[in-house]
Amino acid sequence: MSYNVYNVYMHFPVLAIMTLFVGAFCVTLAGKHEKVRNVIAGCAVLISFTLLALLVKPVMIDGNIITYWMGNWEPVEGYAIGIAIEVDALSLFFGLLITIAVACSCFYSYQYMKQDDARGSYFTLYLMLSGGVLGIVLSGDLFNIYVMLEVMTFAAVGLTAFRTWNPNAREAAFKYLVVGSIGSTCALLGTALVYAQCHTLNLAQISAILPGNLNPTTILAFALLFAGFGCKSFMFPFHPIAADAHGAAPSSVSVLISGVFTKTGVYGIIRVCYFLFRSMGLTSVQTMLVFIGCLSMFVCVTMALNQHDFKRLLAFHSISQIGYILTSLGLCTALGIAGGLYHAINHTLFKGLLFLTAGSVLYATGTTYLEKLGGLARKMPQTTALFLIGAFSISGIPPFNGFYSKWIIYQATFEKAAGGSIGYALVTVVCVVTSVLTLASFIKVGHSVFFGQANPELGNVKDPPLGMRVPMWILATLCVLTGLFPDLMLRYIIGPATAAVLNSVGYIDAAMGAGYAEAHLADPSLLAAPQLISIGAWQPASWLVLFVIVLLAVFLCSLLSRGNSARGLESDAKHAVFFGGERAEYSHISGGDLFWGFKHNLRGYLGFMSRVHTGVTNDYVLWGVTATAVIIAYCFVTM
Repeated sequence: MSYNVYNVYMHFPVLAIMTLFVGAFCVTLAGKHEKVRNVIAGCAVLISFTLLALLVKPVMIDGNIITYWMGNWEPVEGYAIGIAIEVDALSLFFGLLITIAVACSCFYSYQYMKQDDARGSYFTLYLMLSGGVLGIVLSGDLFNIYVMLEVMTFAAVGLTAFRTWNPNAREAAFKYLVVGSIGSTCALLGTALVYAQCHTLNLAQISAILPGNLNPTTILAFALLFAGFGCKSFMFPFHPIAADAHGAAPSSVSVLISGVFTKTGVYGIIRVCYFLFRSMGLTSVQTMLVFIGCLSMFVCVTMALNQHDFKRLLAFHSISQIGYILTSLGLCTALGIAGGLYHAINHTLFKGLLFLTAGSVLYATGTTYLEKLGGLARKMPQTTALFLIGAFSISGIPPFNGFYSKWIIYQATFEKAAGGSIGYALVTVVCVVTSVLTLASFIKVGHSVFFGQANPELGNVKDPPLGMRVPMWILATLCVLTGLFPDLMLRYIIGPATAAVLNSVGYIDAAMGAGYAEAHLADPSLLAAPQLISIGAWQPASWLVLFVIVLLAVFLCSLLSRGNSARGLESDAKHAVFFGGERAEYSHISGGDLFWGFKHNLRGYLGFMSRVHTGVTNDYVLWGVTATAVIIAYCFVTM
């Protein structure tokens, strides 16, 4: 690529960020002129997306890394003194995810938010949040990432509390602010410790100095940054605040919190583990990330199965899917990284779609409580079809996108087990069981909301307006296309992003100059080039057998856990419907309780989980502080 062409492209990332922030300012100036506000917000998100889309060829396909120094403050004598915007395939990958979700949610908001007051403030906060998130993934400066993290967090808190008439919204925003401050504090302290050791905040230069120079200060910095970004991804045990936030925030905001906000945490963990400290070669770090990922996916999917509110159920599922991503990234293999990144884009698409369908149900009926809904399939056929696409995608049903990314994750964990780490076979089983429970949970939602007995009070509901349906159909189409054409995704999107994760040397040299990495790194060697073969030795028949085994295991566990609860029960009357000795209360198939029997058998575990999720802010703060302390202690013992 010629210098003149490159010189044009290098301005696109900073323009994409500034367009969103300037848009937020202009929306405020527009005052009460709703159409003007909508045009400004729509143009801002479209321009931002277009600028990043134009970088696909030079960055994703041609393999260039774009570096832009703010104020033209380039490195002096091999030392970075300015703030850099650096875009490689990984940064662009997350940037595209963000701008797609932001654009769809923005256009959905035009009609969805008409029932609310202060819509000007809504779009101001909305664009501030979008600009902060995009600034995080495109920034090449650690402190600038922290600043953008705070912009994003406070905008998200404001949007969570936007419907101030709802006391639950104010409570959720307060929890979000208090518990989120743990993550922000950890990120700031970790950044300060890194600066004290390296005397620079540039990611590329830090990545050249830190690896191989572990000491108590850098270990503490790593643990704090990991916990800080983990909090922003809502990984276990920081997950409870996500359910409250999603339940109270407008559905268009839930799309950002689920599909965009959490990705900044994932992106930060990748940069910390694979770039700044290059610690993923340590078995202890791999184990920690995989263990947290497995806990996140299993605990949250079981919590989702026990929910009675559509949006809270989706919130727990969102964190469960983040668990898949963290687990796959923790494998530290090319296939594992590819599976995690593939699932990251899929998660943004299908979870965004599901939250928008939940918003459509709320818009039409005024409630998301499962027991108050039912029979909406005939009245809202398009919303039902869109929900099914999202449900099939998140459950890993072929040919939708969730199937292929989960397939890669399954294979990556099996290959890790075949390579000598036998315990990873259990990780595969956890992933499959989680997928089965996810499908069960969405069968429950489908029955409760769309296919169950109709609620006579909802006789006049209908599909939402066209302005809300079009963004949902865009996301649904992408869910199908990214599942039907996985080879194209791996070749042009996932493959380059995976290679970027493994290419620290290229990232360093793009910012600091050719040869800088080789001169400063103790070991500049790279991991093996990614070989993204998605099936390999594992044939579909093997996966079918695995699913059958897991289902049998779940069935047997359910039988064994029945204990004495079903013994000696007699029918209540001579002509009772349940004539086999059962009591009627053990056979509930009501709209919101399709899996009542399954939950009854697991009532000990589910009861314990319900009790510990108290909803008390102090308890969740204690969880976060304890988790941070455990992560710090673990890192000091094992690294």
